[in-house]
Amino acid sequence: MHTRRLSLVLALAAVTATALAPAASANPRSGDLHIEKDCTGYTGQAGQTCTITSSNLRAIPTGSVITYASDLVGATLDSDITVAAGPGNVAYGHCTLDFTALPGVCRLSGGTGRFTHIHAQVSVSPLGDDVWAWDGTFAFGSGS
Repeated sequence: MHTRRLSLVLALAAVTATALAPAASANPRSGDLHIEKDCTGYTGQAGQTCTITSSNLRAIPTGSVITYASDLVGATLDSDITVAAGPGNVAYGHCTLDFTALPGVCRLSGGTGRFTHIHAQVSVSPLGDDVWAWDGTFAFGSGS
């Protein structure tokens, strides 16, 4: 009887682990981050935005909006940012770019909703015609 219960418990554990495995792989906790954003209309003024047109991270889908808090000063952007990815899901970060010496750098560190424990660092470079790339890494977790 004891062996039968143990077998049942092990079988149930295996089924549970198998059921959870696809969810874990579909929503990775860390990895490479590749985003493209369209900044048509962005002229370097506080409050202006860029729209994400491509993302390999499901938490930051196409259509998410990056808002810049500070004005461009000369050829330098040194601004806090937010990345809004739906109601209640906002990542906070900071970008520093010298447009005469690219690439620049953006970092995300925390936020609300699904971004409570995000950390990311990306290199920012132009792709042409107001389209920019973010390439770097991300991690979710309180210890990341």
